[in-house]
Amino acid sequence: MEKFVINGGRPLVGEVTISGAKNAAVAILPATILAGGRCVIENLPDISDVLVSLQILQALGARVRMLNRSTYEIDTSRITGTQVPDDLSRQMRASYYFLGALLGRCGTAQVAMPGGCNLGVRPIDQHLKAFSALGASYAVEYGRIHVDGGQLEGAHTFFDTVSVGATMNAMLSAVLAKGQTVLENVAKEPHIVDLANFLNMMGADVRGAGTDVIKIRGVASLHGCSYSIIPDQIEAGSFMVAAAITGGNVLIKNIIPKHLEPISAKLEQAGAAVEEFDEAVRVYRTGDLTPLKIKTMPHPGFPTDMQPMMTVLLSLAQGTSIITEGIWENRFRYVDELVRMGANIQVDGQVAVIEGVPRLQPAPLRAPDLRAGAALVLAALAAHGISEIEQIQYIERGYENMAGKLQGLGADIRRVQTAAAPIPQAL
Repeated sequence: MEKFVINGGRPLVGEVTISGAKNAAVAILPATILAGGRCVIENLPDISDVLVSLQILQALGARVRMLNRSTYEIDTSRITGTQVPDDLSRQMRASYYFLGALLGRCGTAQVAMPGGCNLGVRPIDQHLKAFSALGASYAVEYGRIHVDGGQLEGAHTFFDTVSVGATMNAMLSAVLAKGQTVLENVAKEPHIVDLANFLNMMGADVRGAGTDVIKIRGVASLHGCSYSIIPDQIEAGSFMVAAAITGGNVLIKNIIPKHLEPISAKLEQAGAAVEEFDEAVRVYRTGDLTPLKIKTMPHPGFPTDMQPMMTVLLSLAQGTSIITEGIWENRFRYVDELVRMGANIQVDGQVAVIEGVPRLQPAPLRAPDLRAGAALVLAALAAHGISEIEQIQYIERGYENMAGKLQGLGADIRRVQTAAAPIPQAL
């Protein structure tokens, strides 16, 4: 196992290039199954969730060839399996997208209950509701989800809650169904639109992505294509906060500014300057940080994945901030780590009250999940002194070469091997 060792207190200065969007990649890769042919996917982030997705495709019979570090050729013409290996599906939450893709193409699928970060109860009832509306049956047995449908029929589904995963899975399963499918109360995140664009490039007829209603007219077959994944909104936002919290000046490249508007607005309210360009933003700060009130909401509201980073930022603001988590019930688990660094944060259920402190102190830290781990990296960058962060495998599920990119901005951050735990001696 490895950890990050960070000597904080240095302002980040320079330029950083954002990688492809994790949340788009983990749905688009399973979607290649629907092509039944050759797809070339560009701008894939070099992260563990993408690697696991590619391994699953290979296990199902796809031929996967790396063209360069961020581009893969995937030929799914010879898919033979419909059962995702348990050891792979349990490594990431997004393995459930193989349910929709395999159901759409093969009429059946089996996937173990997915893993990933523990942010609270994340039921898949809305996914199953969409599959059932299309005519599929399902069962959950021994920790595995089984769906069977044969020829699916278009249907109308109104989601009880806004769910990114259910929206994407419904899209994957419906594009080859007979007739029209209407999905209401859907998620509107940028990666929903990216998946729809990819499906349409393969010959699907998906309309309305990015709005409350998506209409899908089923087609007889899809074909391969070449496609470039959008930049990662959350990685970009993380570096924006990193620039602000360290009092630095960073140009963040390869981004779509419109996707960052909720983040940019809150950073400006907090006292940072945000300059937008066609495919870049510059973030810097010269004055004090200002307290805020934030509530996370589905897009276009403030993204829940950015909540831990903003909590770290506001822990150094002059005054009282309040953050309300409107998506996941366990998203504040990392707060105990920040308190060890001297932060003054009180959590009551879904609400965190943050009293700003003059500075954070270095400390040994442990990343509890992906976004919280990134937030702890930012806290260590702001603290004067050496912090160590363990369990960085969570961070590397969603951030490509985070340490290398931060080093390019002047951060003192190193990956080091952790010492193995001693073996207890027999009595």
